[in-house]
Amino acid sequence: MKGLIQRVTEASVTVDSERVASIGDGLLLLLGVDRDDGENEVRELCRKVIAYRVFPDESGRMNHSLADTDGALLVVPQFTLSADTSSGTRASFSRAAAPQRARTLFEAFVAEARDSLGSDKVGAGVFGADMKVGLVNDGPVTFLLEAG
Repeated sequence: MKGLIQRVTEASVTVDSERVASIGDGLLLLLGVDRDDGENEVRELCRKVIAYRVFPDESGRMNHSLADTDGALLVVPQFTLSADTSSGTRASFSRAAAPQRARTLFEAFVAEARDSLGSDKVGAGVFGADMKVGLVNDGPVTFLLEAG
């Protein structure tokens, strides 16, 4: 399981011209589910995302986590993060979880995050939809986290 986190001052997801989720200060997480991922990876990556220190302290050093700052989290399913790009000029998706399995684990991740941060602090994109993601990357600060 892979998560690309971006520290944001705002982020939103729009589907069919309707805004389905938005946050202010916090993290945008693009979530990729690989075929061998399961509940353990969900818990491990969720813990990492919430505890990863990407927010500045009084000295400007990245010493505070999402949990420390009371920030929000916007989780967006991102199938292409599971791509194998090691050869050629076209990605292979043989590493990606089957759609139903990926949906189940995406939903489990969102539920785990809501349990940890509170449901009012976690927004989610729509699995399988053509989404438009808007964000203001703060820094910019972007990290790729992996579990499993």
